[in-house]
Amino acid sequence: MDIVESILDIPVQDPPEDFSSADLTWTKFGTADRHEDVALIPYEQVDAFIVGECSNVEYPTQFHIERGRKRSKGELKKYKSDEYLEYRWYWCSFGPENYGEGGDVLPSRRYRLQTRNRAPRPQSMRGCQCNFTVKRLYSRPSIALIIYHERRHVNKSGFVCHGPLDKDAIGPGAKKIPYICNEIQQQTMSMIYLGIPEENVLEKHIEGIERYCGANPKVNSLASQYVHKLGMIIKRSTHELDLDDQASIRMWVERNKKSIFFYQDSSETDPFILGVQTEWQLQQMVRFGHRSLIATDSTFGIKRLKYPLCTLLVFDSRQHALPVAWVITRSFAKPDVTKWMKALLDRTRGVDQRWEISGFLIDDAATEIDPIRELFCCPVLFSLWRVRRSWLRNVVKKCSNIEVQREIFKCLGKIVHSIWGGVDPSVVLEDLIQDFVDQTAFIEYFKASWVPKIEMWLSTMRMLPLASQEASGAIEAYHVKLKAKLFDDSHLGALQRVDWLVHKLTTELHSAYWLDRYADESDSFQNVKEEYIASTSWHRAQQIPNSAVTLDDKNHQFAKVESQKDGSVTHLVWNPGSEFAFCDCAWSMQGNLCKHVIKVNMMCENCEGYQPSMSYQSFREILVDLWKKPMDDSVALDESVAWTHQMLNQIKQLVELTTSNDIGAVVNNMPLKWVSKKGRTFVGIPASIQAPPSSSKTISKNARRSRKRKRLSRLR
Repeated sequence: MDIVESILDIPVQDPPEDFSSADLTWTKFGTADRHEDVALIPYEQVDAFIVGECSNVEYPTQFHIERGRKRSKGELKKYKSDEYLEYRWYWCSFGPENYGEGGDVLPSRRYRLQTRNRAPRPQSMRGCQCNFTVKRLYSRPSIALIIYHERRHVNKSGFVCHGPLDKDAIGPGAKKIPYICNEIQQQTMSMIYLGIPEENVLEKHIEGIERYCGANPKVNSLASQYVHKLGMIIKRSTHELDLDDQASIRMWVERNKKSIFFYQDSSETDPFILGVQTEWQLQQMVRFGHRSLIATDSTFGIKRLKYPLCTLLVFDSRQHALPVAWVITRSFAKPDVTKWMKALLDRTRGVDQRWEISGFLIDDAATEIDPIRELFCCPVLFSLWRVRRSWLRNVVKKCSNIEVQREIFKCLGKIVHSIWGGVDPSVVLEDLIQDFVDQTAFIEYFKASWVPKIEMWLSTMRMLPLASQEASGAIEAYHVKLKAKLFDDSHLGALQRVDWLVHKLTTELHSAYWLDRYADESDSFQNVKEEYIASTSWHRAQQIPNSAVTLDDKNHQFAKVESQKDGSVTHLVWNPGSEFAFCDCAWSMQGNLCKHVIKVNMMCENCEGYQPSMSYQSFREILVDLWKKPMDDSVALDESVAWTHQMLNQIKQLVELTTSNDIGAVVNNMPLKWVSKKGRTFVGIPASIQAPPSSSKTISKNARRSRKRKRLSRLR
């Protein structure tokens, strides 16, 4: 917008009877260094303008005169075009005083006026910065110049501080609202975000409150108001704290510091990095990640989002993938990955210093492995789910004949299997291209997207242990749920905004997983619990009986799985026993790992003539390498023996733990481990070591101290 330097160049507007700032055309007035939004209206319509500003639906308020001045006509002999005859500075009655976090007190509010005006009331002074000036022009007394200094009803930190969109403004009944713990509030918010009807939300909300306050009609009435208001806040909330996305995300970070474990704004030398982890996610990471696995769903939305999204996942009590941190960045360089990984590890260790993981699962061959090994000090595993999904989706999309689809996908599996079969992968690749040269669309895609980097992916699979199908299915289930939440048609216009992505993750997706875990652990919300349990293909596969599966005992080329919903439908699984098995069900045709493939592979494990799973082949290769590598009577042999025994002991303990019905017996059989000196007690000292006897003086002295503490406690 061009900047106007003279009032004479600004037209006088003729607004309707009921109007506000939204009905006026605003002009930039001033200089390039300093300018403000101004508008000219008839002076007689100033009161109507103020009434319109007070009637804002999203920010209802009143405006009081903060400062005013007057001049008499003829007082000035020389004057500019914007000199005032009357001057009034209007300020929103919800400001100032409290500027929010880190704010101070407005100088003009050093004392409180002894009036009935609501502006001086402390509970109403929420730091709102909305203010404007009205000048009755000296040269044209019938014209008023309105100068808007801040049109938004926000505090100094840039956040909404009153009205329906303010999350902290509870209202005049704040003192009467019953106790609402974080669990009840999070439950209510999660249900609203997931679109559950308000009647059901209110019912569950009142049930939670009655656990603390008991049944009370007045409490129920206040709870109804609270739920209705919370729903209104959530429905009207927006991700756009500022029109500029970069400024908006800065404001979000400033307000949600507890949910940020790393933030680096973009500059000429540093890329943009934002690490998000709520307090609940931190608790789940400490709980389920300790001495367990962490997995990544990396580079999500690399073609559609402004910045790709990387998710860190743990496996919960049902072995479902649970998101415990989100990292938004374009940079995958080692220094940048090290920064946010170290910040995340430090935050977790701040809760539990002994926290450690057993393994880290990656799904991208280009992932920097060194930071993982240096910081987490654990083995790195590779998951095939991303490769399999990408290949299957493009096979189905670019090949129309289902028989051709089966054969191509089987050949793609042979490329990966060649790692352990002693066959040159380049030969298998060349055979694929020659055999299916007539499938132009797929071959062109494969040559362009995979042939240049296939060696990198195969070498990563050869170098790292491969993750199981259960882990791959859990990661893929999260990926599908994330995609469904983010790529909703109603939000396609916001994909290039980071604030929208963060808002979507921390509200809808976070609420969905919170409610899943709460429903499972509290045995409530049975529909939610059932959907959560059945959210992975691995669990759904376990519900298929063995009698529903028919294997081809002669050629081992296919298997048939009878549908559990419709007995007349039978699904055909081609290339059974392999991770690259092809099923004709609708879920598999979308590129997903379906329950039929997993069930057939489970059955093939116990049958002869089928090759073992890739994860088992990878595990066997590691053991063979350990056995073949060292020379006799060498230090390398000693190291291999030590590593092998350590691994065998861990496997034995795991087997004993999972098969035992008495956890106490397992714990008692574990070897004694000394803790730090501060935590040692006489209970932990072995019987063979006698504790030094204490003198009678020490005993009597301790007894006197104990009696003194008891007397003091009675006095208190």
